[in-house]
Amino acid sequence: MSQGLTYPRVLTIAGSDSGGGAGIQADLKTCSAWGCYGMTAITALTAQNTQGVQGIHAVPPEFLAAQIDSVCTDLGVDAIKIGMLHMPEVVRVVVRAIERHQPRWVVLDPVMVATSGDKLIEEATVEVIVKELFPLVSVITPNLDEAAWLVGHAIERADDLAAAARELLAMGAPAVLLKGGHLPGPEVVDCLLTREGTLEWFKADRVDTRNMHGTGCTLSSALACALALGHDLVTATRMAKAYVAQALQHGALARIGQGHGPLNHGFAPQAMHTLKL
Repeated sequence: MSQGLTYPRVLTIAGSDSGGGAGIQADLKTCSAWGCYGMTAITALTAQNTQGVQGIHAVPPEFLAAQIDSVCTDLGVDAIKIGMLHMPEVVRVVVRAIERHQPRWVVLDPVMVATSGDKLIEEATVEVIVKELFPLVSVITPNLDEAAWLVGHAIERADDLAAAARELLAMGAPAVLLKGGHLPGPEVVDCLLTREGTLEWFKADRVDTRNMHGTGCTLSSALACALALGHDLVTATRMAKAYVAQALQHGALARIGQGHGPLNHGFAPQAMHTLKL
């Protein structure tokens, strides 16, 4: 490879899913499928499969900082995807790292609520995420349960998405991709709203499948990949949404594990892209 070229570099800061369907593993599979160079900073190890999480082992905050600095100072980063940050100290490590390294794009998937509806992190952690991390990222990608917790009320109709996104912008987020997948109906409706006033709607037919584990992780990492490849936020969102829809379709009938299986991340892998330095 020429000295004037590099790969599109995507760093994922998230937890490890030993079952391979979500978290770091889903992010790396997505990066490979997009032809991007995936790198990791692991926040926690999990004992996890398609039926749930059996155990969590947190990574010390100072070692998380070391992972991020190691990657950013040598390989460089074009986009960062952030997954679940489980305690205030971990959030502040990421905040300080973003301030040090100044990445162009940061996608925050604020993982706060489990599929069961159980809250995964404490209120104190959410407060730090909103106050200190929201202003530093490029876009947040909450689902309905996470957005409802943040704004303090239920979001029950597709017509409510834009208003809720405006509330999230008022909390400090520069752009919001609010995912409406938990709403009933044959169509999935998402809303993208930016501080500059851009409002875009994304609609897709719902895929009938039990294999939806890691959908949010995959969408946010696909969005980071599209941004790293040089696309604007609206185009990148459209591309990421299309990728997830196809990954769901191609993995709809597979059986892996006894619970909710993963998407088919590798349905149409791309060769590694290159960018000019």
